[in-house]
Amino acid sequence: MFINPIGQWIKLGIRFPLMVLALVSLTMGCASAQTGESTVTVPQDGKWSDRMALSIIKRSPEAWAMRDYKLLDSPQWAYTYGLTLYSMQKAYERTGDDRYLQYGKVYVDQLIDDQGQIKNYHIWDFNIDDVNAGKLLFLLYEKYDDERYLTAMQTLRTQLDWQPRTRSGGLWHKRIYPWQMWLDGLYMGAAYWAQYAATFEDSDESFSDIAHQFKLIESKTRDPESGLLYHGWDESTLQTWADDETGLSEHFWSRAMGWYAMALVDTLDFFPEDHPDRQALIDILNRLVVALEKVQHESGLWYQVTDQGDRYGNYLEASGSSMFVYAMAKGVRMGYLPEKFQAAAERGFDGLIQELVDVEANGEIHLTQICGSAGLGNDPYRPGTFEYYVGEAIRVNDPHGTGPFILAALELDR
Repeated sequence: MFINPIGQWIKLGIRFPLMVLALVSLTMGCASAQTGESTVTVPQDGKWSDRMALSIIKRSPEAWAMRDYKLLDSPQWAYTYGLTLYSMQKAYERTGDDRYLQYGKVYVDQLIDDQGQIKNYHIWDFNIDDVNAGKLLFLLYEKYDDERYLTAMQTLRTQLDWQPRTRSGGLWHKRIYPWQMWLDGLYMGAAYWAQYAATFEDSDESFSDIAHQFKLIESKTRDPESGLLYHGWDESTLQTWADDETGLSEHFWSRAMGWYAMALVDTLDFFPEDHPDRQALIDILNRLVVALEKVQHESGLWYQVTDQGDRYGNYLEASGSSMFVYAMAKGVRMGYLPEKFQAAAERGFDGLIQELVDVEANGEIHLTQICGSAGLGNDPYRPGTFEYYVGEAIRVNDPHGTGPFILAALELDR
């Protein structure tokens, strides 16, 4: 089995110098080599959201190349780009800096044709991850009134209408993952659905269904002792990773709960004030945040395998930590969470800056210790064991982490 030495150094807590980081970027095919040198200047101080957003643009003048280790030769419609470019749209709304908006618009326009069809998207895959990048289209449609964006949004909404479901009414994660719900999927599908329903529909039916998705997966995945949520649930119990009786995966993965926490606070933005299920979502958020605060590390961060502490191989992970900070800070600001959780969010952001952010002399910043990807099943098979989660590639500046970092910085105005 190939062992990534950089990842091993990170797991052991060794902060390798930026000279090595630069060398790694070059050997992995950095975006500047693919798209030409960027003239973006990153400020030496100021808001961390701006510093990260401009660092991303500097490294990857074209957004589709930001996952440089994939060595892509053309844009792809994917949830990771949707995550980070959505954070830049939020930065645009905060600052008015048009570079953030245009950076994402170029990406979208490379992937949506004159008829509003999304390149390399197939509705019959019923991949709920594919819905997430559709969040970029709401602001673009509002600003440019381009019917292509509306057509694409309608297509993604149609996918949710036909998405296969468990017998209990939960949306499958993908067609290739039958009878399965993952916490990740609530961020990918439910939050988009809520915004679409609030923008284009005039019915409580969608919101009742959206609430059902949140309530169902919490009822299936919540551990009554710790209050934490398991990564996935297989209603059929047929998967090797699934418990024979409960259908649950074996471990608590921080980013999975991070997706779910972000989905809650973002969905509530659009949930009708008078809907009978609104309080249920707020209650779920409170239960989850209480459980997360109990396992927050003294640094302010959270471990990759949330409840396993410093078990050999476990590490303090950037994407899940950023997501928790964002959800806590936004939850407090919006009045969903008690004020006391503001301190936990601030500690978490302090931990990100002190432990996981590297700053170059030219101002460019790098976010380290990001789990590159993790899932359940498929081929090669992902068994959901502790060894699996800590053995996945650990990356620098992966959009799984940089997007939530920007969102967290914006929420805390840091």
